[in-house]
Amino acid sequence: MKKVLTIAGSDSSGGAGLQADLKTFAASGVYGLSVVTGVTAQNTLGVTGVHPIPPDFVGKQIEAVFDDIEIDAVKTGMLSNTAIIQEVCEKLARFSVPQLVIDPVMVATSGDLLMDERIDKVLWTFRNLLIPMATVLTPNIPETEILTGREIESIDDMKAAAIDLQSLGARNVVIKGGHLNNEGVVVDILFDGNGFFEYSDRRVKTRNTHGTGCTFAAALAAGLAKGLTVHEAVGEAKRYIRVALENSYSVGRGGGPPNHFGELFRMAEGCSGKGQE
Repeated sequence: MKKVLTIAGSDSSGGAGLQADLKTFAASGVYGLSVVTGVTAQNTLGVTGVHPIPPDFVGKQIEAVFDDIEIDAVKTGMLSNTAIIQEVCEKLARFSVPQLVIDPVMVATSGDLLMDERIDKVLWTFRNLLIPMATVLTPNIPETEILTGREIESIDDMKAAAIDLQSLGARNVVIKGGHLNNEGVVVDILFDGNGFFEYSDRRVKTRNTHGTGCTFAAALAAGLAKGLTVHEAVGEAKRYIRVALENSYSVGRGGGPPNHFGELFRMAEGCSGKGQE
């Protein structure tokens, strides 16, 4: 079985962060491992606190995993300060990670900032140390705007920003278009340094989108670990997140998570002959 490591923050409500990653890995048929970079106090209504793990202990966790287990892919999520980013980069460089998916988690779905120091300081380290290591970088539109300084209002803007981000060293850039108002359609774009691929799908009408970015990136990392090309892995991750959103559920008073095991729900409904109510 392929093994995928998530280096990310913990979400106490279970919808995002490493909890979402581990569920996605299990649903994708890979073995999931985790390194905790921070603990958040959050629920479906928002984030009330962020507590980073000491950088040296983040490093110890990474060392413990790689000293014993052969890892096929790594996915990073919340890295809330410069020292943690530096530690993660140092360790990943030492262990020569074969596939690295970087999800630049800076702002929660609720709009809450997930950093504990000045964003300009974190951005410099992120751009100059971590992005050049990426097999795939997966920002959404707000994250893309933060990383590039560009205002994104169209697919052409997304493509221009992808070129900017790829020039920082990432081998491939996927910009997720869910924040664009495209009349019921969501278009994600992939730039591989040579050309663009567009992935278009209908927009699922649900408020339960908590953790969709983490989930997409985790599904992409799982696909790469299983030997898919980047183009194939993005398409599979796109399909996975659509099914998860179609089967999403509410777990609190705010926006709930996608259903990470939505494919199983769909199969069960098909076997029983019953549709979702």
